[in-house]
Amino acid sequence: MISLNTLRTKFGVILSIVIGVALLAFILSLKTEMGFSGQDPKVGEIAGENINYSEYYNEYEQIKAQSGIQETDEQQSAMLANAVWQSLISKHLFEPSFDEMGLQFTDAERMALLSGEQFSQTLYNAFADPTTGEYNVAAVSQFLAESESNPQAAAAWAQLVEQLQLESSMQKYYGLVKNGTYVNALEVAQGQKAQNETRSGKWVVKRYSAMPDSLYTISSSEIKAYYNAHKNGYKQLPSRQLSYVVFEVSPTEEDMAALEQEVKSVGEEFAAAEDLKAFTRANRNGSIAEGYVNATQLTAEEAEALMAGKMYGPVLKNNEWTMARVLDTKMAPDSLGIRHIVLPYTEIALADSLLTALKGGADFAETAAQYSVFAQTAQAGGEVGVMPFAAFTGEFAEALATAKVGDIVKINSGDAIQLMQVYRADKPTKHIRVASINYPVLASNETRRVAHSAAGTFTLGAKDDFAEAASAAAVTPRVATLVQGDRMIRGLEDSREVARWAYGAKVGDISEIFTVGDDYVIATLTAIDKEEYTPVEKVAPQIRMQLMRDKKFEAMKAQMAGATIEEVAQAVEAEVAEYQDATFGAYFLAGPGLEPALIGAIAATNDKGVVSAPVKGLNGIYVFTVEEITDAATQTEEAERVRAQAVQESIVTQGALQAVQEMAEIKDLRGLYF
Repeated sequence: MISLNTLRTKFGVILSIVIGVALLAFILSLKTEMGFSGQDPKVGEIAGENINYSEYYNEYEQIKAQSGIQETDEQQSAMLANAVWQSLISKHLFEPSFDEMGLQFTDAERMALLSGEQFSQTLYNAFADPTTGEYNVAAVSQFLAESESNPQAAAAWAQLVEQLQLESSMQKYYGLVKNGTYVNALEVAQGQKAQNETRSGKWVVKRYSAMPDSLYTISSSEIKAYYNAHKNGYKQLPSRQLSYVVFEVSPTEEDMAALEQEVKSVGEEFAAAEDLKAFTRANRNGSIAEGYVNATQLTAEEAEALMAGKMYGPVLKNNEWTMARVLDTKMAPDSLGIRHIVLPYTEIALADSLLTALKGGADFAETAAQYSVFAQTAQAGGEVGVMPFAAFTGEFAEALATAKVGDIVKINSGDAIQLMQVYRADKPTKHIRVASINYPVLASNETRRVAHSAAGTFTLGAKDDFAEAASAAAVTPRVATLVQGDRMIRGLEDSREVARWAYGAKVGDISEIFTVGDDYVIATLTAIDKEEYTPVEKVAPQIRMQLMRDKKFEAMKAQMAGATIEEVAQAVEAEVAEYQDATFGAYFLAGPGLEPALIGAIAATNDKGVVSAPVKGLNGIYVFTVEEITDAATQTEEAERVRAQAVQESIVTQGALQAVQEMAEIKDLRGLYF
């Protein structure tokens, strides 16, 4: 019978939710000490509803337990934080919206999903049989029975049903949106033509860069008028700007010399150690390889020493001192072809019986198909494939090192018993298991203390003038922008703590000294921008560039004239070039490059040999002719209709949820706390 623990492992529904809630209660009891000032602070806003710290934390612990994600690094932490935020958006935005739309989750639909009549990814993830990969209806019934007497299982089931309902509502919403799309006959005809036709011809360009900017004037009123006309293109999220300096901590020559002396001393002890395994494990930088390697898997220098039984190193490689000795040697095949039968560790008697039968001549493939619990290989007669001996570790390496073709060995490993048949064994060669000690080249504690002291001195001066203090400390200030929702400073690894400080700082504040990687970082907040639109001053340079391009086009298009493409080229002192295989759906054309307006104009031209009107491109003014139109006639009308409809549905479904989120005016304020 499927247990609550099994469901938690497969699907991630919470057993630890009770612990999470208790921990939350404890944390909230300390809210004054944590700076909450007797309140549950707001960490976001979704569809006009506040998302408070306690709600977010509860959801965080719940999703963490469900997903099994461990916060081992910033990438994992960011993945978990994003999953939590999306879950809250679903609860506060999508679910209420679906209710208002009348998207119901009926009992009949629930039964169809539970019975497997209709597929559900949510239920499949929870109740699929791991050995067959098929949805297990019996497991659902068993778990429901358990939930009647187990409160934890009941809570897990309630969470599962909630996700099942959300999945169903999402599918219905997508269905409504997709059903609103339609491809008409004109679109099909144009699409079919675009798919089938390619064009080749000639082109001429007058680059904007060939026309001096000094000949044209762009006034501030023109920039403001363009800005107002395109204002929706300059929407922005709230942001914060900071300046920071980095005090790099690098090993000095003295550090390098001291480390080299220490490594050589350890190397002498390593070379003389009689109990190599114990010595290696006692060293904090020591490691013992799990598997064996042959000479081809080592560098030439390593192989020369280790294969002869000598110590390798100490030697400085890739900013690390390394030394190695051979712990064990085996003569083993370079590669082995393996079939196996996997049995539960409790089936000792069955394993012995099958081993006897197989050694007596029973068909291995048939036996594997009948008895092996590892479905992926059982269906192929237990076939694992050809593997290098280096891939085997522990008891597998011990059992297979001396195996010959036809041998069948029994290996007890963890929760399973494996019967392995060797059907290929290469010529035995020397393999070694290596013990090594590696010392990374790092700055000494004294070097770190000196750098930290310099950072502290800088902090004192920075309170008066950050830039002047940076100049005095011979460090260069760097500028960064944190947009609402950012968790790190771009270009600065492991900078979560710096970002968290910036979200809570006021303009002019100087941070503490942060340890970021091996270095020290001090920051100051220079600006807070809460405006809905990017100020015109910030986008003026790009608007000026657009207006300059427009003016150059208007001034020069009259010169791009001639009865032939050659005459146009002569008029603007340019060269005629050729293009090949231009299609409507292309984004790039060899020669002109990324010029969508030009490609679109070429694809829309049906007259051969006619000089086109000037085309305003991204990089210059273009004139072209179409010399040849090739119709492949490979795309049928019906195929194009299906393709175009699929594209339309994909576009609208991808944008549907994003559009709803934009209308909800979501505010992500988590940066100060998480």
